[in-house]
Amino acid sequence: MFKKYASRAAAVAGATIFAVGAMAGSASASTGASYVGYGHVTSGTPVWCVQHLVNDYRRAAGETPISEDNSWGPQTDAAVREFQSVVNGNLQVDGVVGPQTGNKLLNYDWTDQYANKGYCYGYVPTTW
Repeated sequence: MFKKYASRAAAVAGATIFAVGAMAGSASASTGASYVGYGHVTSGTPVWCVQHLVNDYRRAAGETPISEDNSWGPQTDAAVREFQSVVNGNLQVDGVVGPQTGNKLLNYDWTDQYANKGYCYGYVPTTW
């Protein structure tokens, strides 16, 4: 009888550990996040995150924020290209948010709750 309960308890514990591990792994999958921009992801949460994060830069530079509308368009493309050309880091100015641009966007304003390892971390590609 004890063996039966011990076996069930071990199975439940193993399943719990597996489920928690799977959830924890997916929450920090930024190195696997898709590139954002023309030819890549152009709508949804990843685009909103890029728009929101590039607005951190625009506000600090005294510029008008762009619309955070989840849709990649000329305004977002131009804002990303400006960010890429101005921010230190030798970024390729192509309007595409890949890992290098993602690193800079997520680290630009550490006070933003969506930046760094906040909400947008899983949606913006990075090298970390």
